[in-house]
Amino acid sequence: MSVVQDETTQTLDLRALAERVKRWGAELGFQQIGISDCELGAAEGRLADWLARGWHGDMDYMAAHGAQRARPQALVPGTLRVISARMNYLPRSARSSAQVLGDPNAAYLSRYALGRDYHKVLRRRLQRLADRIEAAVGPFRYRAFTDSAPVMEVELARKGGLGWRGKHTLLLDRRAGSYFFLGEIYTDLPLPVDAPAAEHCGTCQECIKACPTGAIVAPYRLDARRCISYLTIEHKGSIPVDLRPLIGNRVYGCDDCQLVCPWNRFAQPSTEGDFDVRNGLDSATLVELFAWSQAEFHERLAGSAIRRIGYERWLRNIAVGIGNALAKAADDAIAQTLEAALQRRSDDPSPLVREHVQWALAQRARS
Repeated sequence: MSVVQDETTQTLDLRALAERVKRWGAELGFQQIGISDCELGAAEGRLADWLARGWHGDMDYMAAHGAQRARPQALVPGTLRVISARMNYLPRSARSSAQVLGDPNAAYLSRYALGRDYHKVLRRRLQRLADRIEAAVGPFRYRAFTDSAPVMEVELARKGGLGWRGKHTLLLDRRAGSYFFLGEIYTDLPLPVDAPAAEHCGTCQECIKACPTGAIVAPYRLDARRCISYLTIEHKGSIPVDLRPLIGNRVYGCDDCQLVCPWNRFAQPSTEGDFDVRNGLDSATLVELFAWSQAEFHERLAGSAIRRIGYERWLRNIAVGIGNALAKAADDAIAQTLEAALQRRSDDPSPLVREHVQWALAQRARS
């Protein structure tokens, strides 16, 4: 037990401290702060079932850290509470998702990835929040996370009152929809906890019907192996052939389940300059991005979450997008431009890229 925790119960007004933490969070740019305990027994059972079904695909880290993910005290000994924070990410000015998805020659990238890497932005803010707490109470045990460790962030945020889990498995808030990032501070401070939010999905199943690949197999049940976000970001190998036509022009992630969600009518644009569109990624064409050299990829995507997938998977994804565009090309000039872009990569050093390029070239027959 830390010295601070022993003194806290004697000298600190914990309820007042919790309110100050929420106020400080707002001052640091978070839209909401919630506090939860560490009991995740029910969620651990659901996680075990999900893993047993193999729905995590080749995300081996999900299975490797299963117990720690559902047991905060196993990850950070001494943890009593989790401070969850959310920050809106919808860019203030970007070409509409509908316009990009409706243009087969455009490259669609998830809205969260159009700006700066959220890991760095949230991690710095969480550290500043922890620094403020330490300045007020003295040294205390804590660790901050932003999608950087085995943490059940949606479940913890739900318990802390930041929203409810939608049928697409993302967190939903009535005032903000789902376009926000989550971050956590594990702490040994015995702060009062917030009440979980009520659920408001009702009978709506728009997200399930909208999923291009049928990855949402039932309410609250996601087979990641079919999810476009998984296929274009987490999956390292060849994209299953039967799923390639369903991916369309989505080259990094997928927002379809969020785009149709009625609660996202209330989503607010982010006020963070770091999340503004960079490098024209909201309006780039598939051919334009496919022409980037490896040096250009690293230079233009410096500080972007997209860079994590590496150049090889970047080309793999775009090749699929161009193949799907080729299948829809009614204009010979457009088709020739798409084919020429693919031909320039037909002898790419990567067998993975070459395979997807050859598949893409064969899609002309579908048009």
